[in-house]
Amino acid sequence: MMTSRDSRYVDRVKLLLIDGHYYVYRSFFAIQNLSNSRGEPTNAIFGFTKTLRLMIKHLQPELGAVFWDEGLPEKRMTLQPAYKETRKEMPQPMVPQLDFIQEELTALLGFKNISLPNTEADDLMGCYTIAACKKNIDVVLATNDKDLYQLVGPCVKVYTTAKADLVSPKDAFALLGEVEVTTKWGVPPKLIGDVLALSGDTVDNIPSAGFGRKTAAKLLTEHGNLDALMANLDQIKSERTREKLLANRPQIEQNRKMVELDCDTPLPVSIDDLRIKPDYPALIAALEKCEFKSLLQEVRDEAARAGTVRQTELLL
Repeated sequence: MMTSRDSRYVDRVKLLLIDGHYYVYRSFFAIQNLSNSRGEPTNAIFGFTKTLRLMIKHLQPELGAVFWDEGLPEKRMTLQPAYKETRKEMPQPMVPQLDFIQEELTALLGFKNISLPNTEADDLMGCYTIAACKKNIDVVLATNDKDLYQLVGPCVKVYTTAKADLVSPKDAFALLGEVEVTTKWGVPPKLIGDVLALSGDTVDNIPSAGFGRKTAAKLLTEHGNLDALMANLDQIKSERTREKLLANRPQIEQNRKMVELDCDTPLPVSIDDLRIKPDYPALIAALEKCEFKSLLQEVRDEAARAGTVRQTELLL
């Protein structure tokens, strides 16, 4: 597993793809009771800023973008009208913070915002991942989205700070590759969609076909993949398992289509245009309005160092 102490990956050009809504929500709920002197909530803004800056420190990517959901795809809604229906409404204090993050902050931190109408962030992240791999660019996915784990491979890893994924308590982050994802899921990345077809996904309100993730992984490991499993039901020893698979075949087939990433959309922004370029003066002004003290000083110090480097480059 790649950790914060492993420099082999850091030395290579990387494209960092960030699941925007996930990190805004995570920041909002992780940090409580933070606001400026005007009473405006700033907890999500603070957490999001700290998180993206940590990613840059950990990974040192040259290219990056933040992706946002912008409605739900017609294909998935037609297959399962109740898709994501159980998700709670966004907390009101988060709304203005999300607007500020999307409309101003992300760009000031140096990242492009990428979204398309009726398109989910994970599908767009999939499009960029495949395009980048074709250009021999290594990709890091900053996300907790199960579907995106399907993309992990020789040039794709998932960034995580979850304690359960760290090798050592001293590690600040980990990059999950094929070995780590296989250990985590019980199947290789390419079979994660097959697991979800059997187990469903309560987060997205995709119904289970009567199997938990571990049981699904075991079945798929024994039979190779979902197609082989469903084509050879007579080879399954357990009568109860055979009956469940047969009875739920339509649901399983539908689920498999639901979790399959749509990676055919043309890239709305060229990968070559995703170079990370913080706008330090505007970022400092924005953080001053939020009244972040220690974070603001960090950015001021970094801007000063960046200015010194730039001046040196000009003299040379």
